[in-house]
Amino acid sequence: MTILSNGHLWKYSEFIANKNYSFEKDQIFKSLSKKEIDDAYLSIKEWDDYSPTPLINLNKLSQELNLNKIFYKDESKRFDLKSFKALGGAYAVEKISKGNKNIVVSTATAGNHGRSVAWGAKRLGLKCKIFISEFVSDARGQAMANLGAEVIKVKGNYENSLIECIKQSTENGWQIVQDVAWDNYLLVPKYTMAGYSVMMKEIVDQLDNNEITHIILQAGVGGMAGAMIAGIARYLTNIPITIIVEPDSAACVLESIKSEKIEKIDIKRESLMGGMSCGEVSLVPWEILKNSVRYCISLPDDDIAKTMKLLGNASFSEEKIIAGENSAPGVISLIASCEDQKIKKDLDLNSNSNVLIIGCEGDTDQEMYKKLVNEN
Repeated sequence: MTILSNGHLWKYSEFIANKNYSFEKDQIFKSLSKKEIDDAYLSIKEWDDYSPTPLINLNKLSQELNLNKIFYKDESKRFDLKSFKALGGAYAVEKISKGNKNIVVSTATAGNHGRSVAWGAKRLGLKCKIFISEFVSDARGQAMANLGAEVIKVKGNYENSLIECIKQSTENGWQIVQDVAWDNYLLVPKYTMAGYSVMMKEIVDQLDNNEITHIILQAGVGGMAGAMIAGIARYLTNIPITIIVEPDSAACVLESIKSEKIEKIDIKRESLMGGMSCGEVSLVPWEILKNSVRYCISLPDDDIAKTMKLLGNASFSEEKIIAGENSAPGVISLIASCEDQKIKKDLDLNSNSNVLIIGCEGDTDQEMYKKLVNEN
């Protein structure tokens, strides 16, 4: 395999440093406390069928890029949901229901979060209403319906589905389990993030004394990225270089860090990275991300299908990895960063680097997965 010498240029759109960077653990714990992080792990590890997802060594890729190690957290193996989101929504459902079987939970989703909420509701015997936009594939909608949820399709984009979810939930007294925070709606997104932080606990247990030097985190509304940074503060003794990656059509964290305040992006085109195509960073993660993120990078969709295929045919590691379209950006941004000598130097990527990448989902939309890996 010759990733860097076959003439293909791996693309990125923008790369910035955070001029307000400072990693203050006490500040991070104000947004997501040690107790909230610990409680999530103690609960989730007791769930039926719980087991840590694999941490795979992308040894072929690290050799190619002349890095020491690249670790890939493979969330395609998370319960039956094939996504890290299984940890968040389902845990939030458990926390807010408090054993009450009579409540109805609701959420708006682009796919994976809704599956987690539906799965969490089914686990506890609760009724569940899921709102999706017209852009969410029928396959994703069906997967939630198969878990017993009532799926309601809303005209327009994700934001429209969220507005409709809030409206109907308010009218009917349903409990909203959303992974996005807004004014006076902060607790449930915190529970969701606490669930996600379980990944970092698992990773630390799997590292076998290797010290992570760099971590690349995908951002949509920022929940997973914020949770993982809180996990770093809780579980790691060192502080790795943190890099946020986003679609260039929806780089809301990058733009917000650039202007030092939350910026709302008008998304002109939907990215293939559908779960990351979000126009505004959520309030809870923003409080963590605004200082704790060191660098941001944005990507076009160009290399998504190619990367999914290379992961799937064992070009990067000894084993085949089923990686969805939202799992590819970490790998792409790392390769693109290594190809650009200035970025490589800024990031201090070298033969001693141990990079952590989050493979946040598998083939959660099987039709889309097959289409993309067969593209080239």
